[in-house]
Amino acid sequence: MPRASAALQPNTAPEPLTPERMAVATAALCAADPKLARVIEAVGPCTMLPTHDGSHCTHLVRAIVYQQLSGSAAGTIHARLCAQLGGVPDAHAIARVDDDALRAVGLSTAKTRAVRDLSERILDGRLPLEDIDALADEAIIDALVQVRGIGPWTAQMFLMFRLGRPDVLPVLDLGVRKGAQVMHRLRALPDAARLERLARPWRPWRSVASWYCWRALEL
Repeated sequence: MPRASAALQPNTAPEPLTPERMAVATAALCAADPKLARVIEAVGPCTMLPTHDGSHCTHLVRAIVYQQLSGSAAGTIHARLCAQLGGVPDAHAIARVDDDALRAVGLSTAKTRAVRDLSERILDGRLPLEDIDALADEAIIDALVQVRGIGPWTAQMFLMFRLGRPDVLPVLDLGVRKGAQVMHRLRALPDAARLERLARPWRPWRSVASWYCWRALEL
């Protein structure tokens, strides 16, 4: 099996979010940013804790299936895919079926190639998912975006919702940008550079602050 590249060697990874660390995060954010503090007070406790169901592979497969689809349509296709693969859409199960079987459940050609590429990279060692928790955020993003169909945003969502990384800022996420716009009463939607500047006080809890940006749109 090929060895991981130097970029994939273990780094010092931040501690994942826990209920205790979430309380520390919200207190720190309230102290650092009064405008964000008002949103936190209105919304209440952050519920964005990492999910531990399934494997990293099944989580990424689900992310690929759900891209650019409504929740109901994606849920139907994902359920069919799970059934086709014997209940668990992991790398080994994907390797056992051909592309026609994947397309038969409703996957597009592009998503079929993405799921296939993910499976092959896991099985041949190019993407060592079993060790990915030990990597720093940027190393994980660099590793995941090598997979066909996985871009920076999907990799950042993996960091936030699967691994519970506390300091991720998805600068291209429309909801986060709109939430920051509402929170700061900006006339224009902030671009990536301006969002980075607005988020400086949120370090090292930008994942939690981003979650509150999404919630700000619901107030």
